[in-house]
Amino acid sequence: MARTLTSRRASHRLAADAGLLVVAAAFVLPLAWVVLSALDPHADLRVKLPDGLTLDNFDAVMTPEITFTPLLNSLLLCGGGTLLTVACAALAAYPLSRFRSRFNRPFLLTVLFATSLPITAIMVPVYALFVQVNLIDTMEGTIFFFAASQLPFAIWLMKNFMDGVPKELEEAAWTDGASSFQSLVRIVLPLMGPGVAVVTVFSFVMMWGNFFVPFMLLLTPDQMPAAVSINEFFGNRGTVVYGQLAAFSILYSTPVILLYVLVARRLGGGFALGGAVKG
Repeated sequence: MARTLTSRRASHRLAADAGLLVVAAAFVLPLAWVVLSALDPHADLRVKLPDGLTLDNFDAVMTPEITFTPLLNSLLLCGGGTLLTVACAALAAYPLSRFRSRFNRPFLLTVLFATSLPITAIMVPVYALFVQVNLIDTMEGTIFFFAASQLPFAIWLMKNFMDGVPKELEEAAWTDGASSFQSLVRIVLPLMGPGVAVVTVFSFVMMWGNFFVPFMLLLTPDQMPAAVSINEFFGNRGTVVYGQLAAFSILYSTPVILLYVLVARRLGGGFALGGAVKG
């Protein structure tokens, strides 16, 4: 009986390991293709060792027209949208977290509903609105819409993290004459650093990979971000320069990776503020 139970556990463990290996391969193979193809002078759709290592693919794409200008546009759009999203999310989440009202739950449910709206369903009225208010083909208009599209989920995240900051710390600041805005900026936000980092990374990554919004709202080629300019590598009749596409993909992913590395230490932190209100 014991041997049967042991053999069953072993078979279940082997099945679980096999499943995990399949899932890991589904993630690793595309990444391996990108890295290997970027160094392969004869890259194609196959995942294979390069015929010979070369940096010609990177040399071909590292030009202002192909890489540098689109990446700068992406940084301006996503950076501005992220800053606006984080600031508005903090201001919206603070009263929801600190003040009890019968309208809190309906408001949060409305925000949650807004996160489920498909972006393609609202782009036609948004495009018409932007034409009316002269925001079409402008960087600031695209930044505003980026922030508006990410704000609902950012409010949810920010409120959940803000609930973990003890209110007693703010009450002590209020006793010393601080206003609610001062306590938010000087006490709550610094103490919920991991939460702000999560909202920042999430918002930036979602904006960085967004193709549809800038493709619809921006018309001037010089203003297009990298998420749109990557489409230029797909030529007519199905011809694709795979090596240059892979090299550009690596360069395109670098800012997101650097952002995560910069905030990774804060992401692993916890609030651990229970002892701050004692004594």
